[in-house]
Amino acid sequence: MSNFISKGLAAIALIGALVLPGLASSRDWDEHFGDNRHKIDHVFVITLENEGYETTFGPNSKAPYLSQTLPSQGVLLTQYFGTGHASLDNYIAMISGQAATPDTRNDCQVFADFQLTGITDDGQAIGSGCVYPAVIKTLPDQLKAAHKSWRAYMEDMGNDPSRESPTCGHPALNAKDPTQNAEAPSAAVPLGDQYATRHNPFAYFHSIIDSADCAADVVNLNRLTQDLKSEWTTPNFVFITPNLCNDGHDGPCDNGQPGGLVSADQFLQKWVPLIMSSPAYQRGGLLIINFDEGGYSVGKTASGGIAINFQGETCCNEQPGPNLGQFPQSSTIGSYTLNFQDFGGDRTGAVLLSPFIKPGSIANTPFNHYSMLKTIEDIFGLDYLGYAGQPGLLGIFGCVSSDVIAKTENQFGECKIK
Repeated sequence: MSNFISKGLAAIALIGALVLPGLASSRDWDEHFGDNRHKIDHVFVITLENEGYETTFGPNSKAPYLSQTLPSQGVLLTQYFGTGHASLDNYIAMISGQAATPDTRNDCQVFADFQLTGITDDGQAIGSGCVYPAVIKTLPDQLKAAHKSWRAYMEDMGNDPSRESPTCGHPALNAKDPTQNAEAPSAAVPLGDQYATRHNPFAYFHSIIDSADCAADVVNLNRLTQDLKSEWTTPNFVFITPNLCNDGHDGPCDNGQPGGLVSADQFLQKWVPLIMSSPAYQRGGLLIINFDEGGYSVGKTASGGIAINFQGETCCNEQPGPNLGQFPQSSTIGSYTLNFQDFGGDRTGAVLLSPFIKPGSIANTPFNHYSMLKTIEDIFGLDYLGYAGQPGLLGIFGCVSSDVIAKTENQFGECKIK
């Protein structure tokens, strides 16, 4: 109990360092608002796909709304990193603090049950497979226990009911995943189906999919507009996954859209203003826009096949976890050979928006998906899951303040905000 209380006080202290635009310090906040200070009580996350920092936020970005407009309204994290390659292991890290397994790193082509053989002292599941047993907890489990609400909004989920249901959509246990590729529009499925289970981390935990909460809280994105109309209908934690076109993964897309950063930018231009105009965001919201992993290079194998090469850079003293072994490594998915130089997810960058963040800030401190999870847990006064509890790991709010330069001395250097 004492640990819970101390962490809650720490979270309040960190949030107190964030101030409304135009207020120079938390002292000014107190002078203007007294005891009626706002606090963050609604966190929104939008996760995009597969681009490195220079491609997304560099001068030639094809996403000007994301790379220019949104940072001018919030804070740009220039040193935000994914935690692995390819997609799924990153999504799992964001909501559980679990490191990769060979299966999750390869996007779980088969929706296989996780075979648990042990748990490390720092909360890492030892074993192989994809769908973690109920003993491995997630951020939604924590929120539910703390009487906070959550909901995941998945674009296109249920468009083709023969592939996945419109709520809690996932393959049958230990069966091949039919959502690994987008489905083009057809007479049977007029809108097509670009939902991918591997971009829905909530489907990979028995603590969620074995509960009635899954059908209620893992829903199609079209539900979000209605939920945003009231603070009371907006969940405390909102996770948004665009479809394979609008998250930037595919390009061109099976439905004729350009895909890549062009379609991702269009998606954000639609949904970010809706979120920012919602009562929940305006009263006490935080929006995090990140990417699952950095970019990659494509080459040829010795036999003439296609090789996808990942550098695997890390930050923040990230650990590989107990299940991956030594690097470099290679694996095969269909006709592709995946070459991993190291276990990390490379630099992607991220943008944070909130009424409490000074617009136009730039944070140059390293963060990763575990940092994001830790930050959300701090906001809601929760314990740390898995590698979110790694000693010395910074939560993002330890660095995002209204000061011109905010410093936090630790083993990773100083937090620097321009």
